[in-house]
Amino acid sequence: MAVTEPDLPGLTSETFWAILEDKISDETVNQMLWYRLGYRWDPATQQWDISQVEDVWTEVYPEPPDFIGSRPATIKITRSIPKENKQLLKEELGFGGYTIDELNPRRTRRATAVNWFLNYLKQSAASNA
Repeated sequence: MAVTEPDLPGLTSETFWAILEDKISDETVNQMLWYRLGYRWDPATQQWDISQVEDVWTEVYPEPPDFIGSRPATIKITRSIPKENKQLLKEELGFGGYTIDELNPRRTRRATAVNWFLNYLKQSAASNA
């Protein structure tokens, strides 16, 4: 079941580092992505409300996907980041990547989620300017 935004960690550098350092659960990272994409759990109907989700997502994912556990969902979120924002992890956070012994698909997907959040913030700031 999803939580509401106030129950989720904010989109801050501290949160991003906690995601990268595996200090925030996969479930919470997924919920943060779902919320920002527009997925909302309706407790009255016990169903997902996708009225705020872009069609490009609902066509493939009428229910929110497990971004950390699913390669196809992560590929889709990666492709949704404009080319000019693909390096925000390095540019905004100074993240140099994982060492070989730390590298695995799950951690890579967590890094992708953080990069998506950074892109989300950058695009939100631009649209509010």
